[in-house]
Parts: sequence; C-alpha cells; structure tokens
Amino acid sequence: MEGEGALHVTVRDGVVERADLQIYEPPRFFEALLRGRGYTEPPDITARICGICPVAYQTSACNAIEDACGIQVGGAIRELRRLLYCGEWISSHALHIYLLHAPDFLGYPDVIALATDHRDIVERGLLLKKAGNAILELVGGRAIHPINVRVGGFYSAPGRARLDRLAEQLRPALDAAIATVHWVAGFDFPDLELEHELLAVHDPARYAIESGTSVRRSAGPNFAVDAFSNHVVEEHVPHSTALHAGLDGGRYLTGPLARYTLNHEQLSPLASGLAADAELGEMCRNPFLSIVVRAIETVYAVEEALRLIEEYQPPEPSYVAVPARDGVGHGVSEAPRGLLYHRYGIGSDGLVRSATIVPPTAQNQAAIEDDLRRIVSANLHLDDEALAGLCERTIRNYDPCISCSTHFLDLTVERR
Repeated sequence: MEGEGALHVTVRDGVVERADLQIYEPPRFFEALLRGRGYTEPPDITARICGICPVAYQTSACNAIEDACGIQVGGAIRELRRLLYCGEWISSHALHIYLLHAPDFLGYPDVIALATDHRDIVERGLLLKKAGNAILELVGGRAIHPINVRVGGFYSAPGRARLDRLAEQLRPALDAAIATVHWVAGFDFPDLELEHELLAVHDPARYAIESGTSVRRSAGPNFAVDAFSNHVVEEHVPHSTALHAGLDGGRYLTGPLARYTLNHEQLSPLASGLAADAELGEMCRNPFLSIVVRAIETVYAVEEALRLIEEYQPPEPSYVAVPARDGVGHGVSEAPRGLLYHRYGIGSDGLVRSATIVPPTAQNQAAIEDDLRRIVSANLHLDDEALAGLCERTIRNYDPCISCSTHFLDLTVERR
C-alpha cells in the first residue's frame, strides 16, 4: 500500500460507530505477476514492493524459495544476510524516527522545520541513516533495491578489509543511536493501551531479524512458520483496496511493540539497559511509545552489525546452490514495520506456480482502524483540522508504507 489515505468517521449521538481507513490506490498485483516467472526471480521483483525495506522482501522471498527447494542456508552466508538486514533496520528506523515521527512530538509540521531550530538533532539522524545505507551499499550493492542478493546467498561477498572500514563508520553511529534513545524517551506520550494480540517472528538463539524458527503470539502457543496461513487470513473490506488480516479471526499487531514485548529478553545488555532507563518494562502496549522501541532496536542493530563484522569470515563460495524442485516453501523475516510472510509454490520446471505475500502493513490495518476509532472517540471536542492531525500521528505510530503521505490524510466526520 502506497499513496494517499482517507479516514471516514461516522458519529451517532456523540458516539463513534465506525472509523474506516481508506486506501484507494489500485492494487499492484505482485503475487499475480510472479506466477510463471523463474524461481530465482522473486527476490529482485518483490524488492520493488517497497523502497524503504526492500531487503525484507528479498530475504523473506529467499527464505521461502530455499524452504521449497529443501535447502537451509547457514554459516557465514546467513550471518552476512543478517548484517545486510541490520543495515536496513538502521536506515529505516532512523528515517522514521527523525524524518517522520519526531516532529509530531515536538510540535513541528515536518523535519525541515525541525532542522531550522535543531540542526544538530537532524544531522544526528542523517548520520544514523547514512551508516545503515553504507551497510546496504557494501553488502547489497546499493542502498535501494539491492542487486547483490540471490537465492542461496549473494552474488559476491565483501572482503574483510572493506568491512573493517565499515566498522569505523558504525562506531560513532552507535553513540548516535544511544543518544537517540535518551532523546525520544523524554517526549510526552499520550496515554493509550493496545488491546490487540501481538505477533512476531521468534528465534530461540537471538533477537529475530532476518529469519526465525516459529511465530510467537501474546495469547496462545507459538506456531510453525509453515502454519502461518492456518492462523492468519487476509480479506477484502469494502472501504479499502488494502487487504485486512486477522489472527484466528481477531485483530492483532505486528512490528516493534510486538517484537519488544515478545522477544525483549533476547536484546543485548546495552539495549536492555536503555529500555529499563526508558521505563518500558517487560511489556509495551502504548503505540505512541513505538518510537522509543525503534530507537532501542537501532542500538541493537548497530551493535549486532559491529559484532557480525568483527566475527566475519568471507564465505567461499558466496552462495549455496539451490536446485529447483516441486514443492511449497514458507519464509518469514522481521521488516522494520513487522512480520513479513512469503509462500511460494514451485514446479519441477523451476517456474513459480503460486505466490502469497502478507506484508505487515496489511496485518496492522484492523488494529490501526480500531485505534483511530478510540482516538477519535476520546477527542470529539476537537475541530476537524486538529482531529485530522491527531489521526495522522496515530497512523505514524505504526510506520505503515503510507507514513509519508499521512500528512495528506483526508478526514471526513459524518455526524448523525
């Protein structure tokens, strides 16, 4: 989902009956255009779904195709894939925190106005984003829609010396990430508690980023990645071209709050200490605090990138052969916005027979709508302009792919 959004609120006798978030850009049919393509093509094609988190789409696609072909990628190739993903987390989180979200809390209309009064703060955010981009460029070939990713690994692996130079750029970025946590933790946050179930990828060995062995939920047992579609079902709603997803028939949320609440015990000591300083506790259900969680995850991603570089040994070769076979594969990863699921059916001829992609933006739609209904209900005394601004802030908590365009949210309040 991209483009502009609209919110239609229906109020009857002072009570909000409905809050419909309308996404009206035509569907792009990525799943359909993948059918009949070669099984090695989805990573490059699906990367075009998003210019901010292309690595997430490439990685989930690779995970699913490798699963369908009965191949597990491990060792240095898996660690290099995690390093690339850390670069995307750093870049995306910095973009969202500094350029999209922080101005909301500080009373500025946008980052340009923020930079006028706080140039040093914005430059710190840009330093972080450049550090993330540097990882994407070195490991992925370029920062947007990387070209070095392939099924089974990479077309080429960087040498040790180049990663050592990259580490020099990441060390000041770690200081900037720590300062970011202290900065955003001091914002004033509206009081709102989510009632939705939480869902995130889980890896028993470490904080799940590029892959996981199961899917963890806040109310119910974990389930296997290949059982995802048994629990998560997408459906069309009459007021939007964006699909809505339900978890066993109920609303749920994926993303930073879900990752933190379900997997926080796997954060590094530094990141855990910063979370304690920010008084997040073991569970975080206030969507406005998502900016703090993103800052903590940025610290973790920079730390993890430095660790991966320190332990790096160039893989030889840089990829594992993945011969085509008839089968169905499932793959997940944690995009900055949340859990991203891919499923591919592949024929013995190496052509894609079926494709299913469930992005976090679709999974969070029902939760966003419910939060908007509650926010509007509590603030009906505001005029429509102020109410629209509050709704835009609420949407940006979730960092959907319409983040940039929520400054153009078209709000209609129908009072009956």
